[in-house]
Amino acid sequence: MLAVALTGALVLLAALTLFQVALIFGAPLGRFAWGGAHRVLPVRLRVGSIVSVVLYAGFAALLLSRAGVIAGGELPVVVVLCWVLFAYFVIGILLNAISRSPAERWTMTPVCVMLAGMTLIVALS
Repeated sequence: MLAVALTGALVLLAALTLFQVALIFGAPLGRFAWGGAHRVLPVRLRVGSIVSVVLYAGFAALLLSRAGVIAGGELPVVVVLCWVLFAYFVIGILLNAISRSPAERWTMTPVCVMLAGMTLIVALS
């Protein structure tokens, strides 16, 4: 179960990373992100997408650590951060569910649900 959850979370984070990179380079997919107000993101939101990519890498490293793939998974800071990440995805569910953008609401809410569930499994490991 842990391996499936970890793999699923990593695949989703990789897909989100590719999505954010596409937004950074001007792909007309803005309706799926950042409230959906822009078809092509303005510079300030592209910077936000850069920050997202960095965060996704950190999330992946955290989950890999907690799952025992890389060192440190039993450290208290890793355990706590994994629960913080779970809470972050739960908040993401709520925020995406109330998005004004139907495209964002119908795509990113389920993504956050899956990430929250898989992160919970990893956090419990």
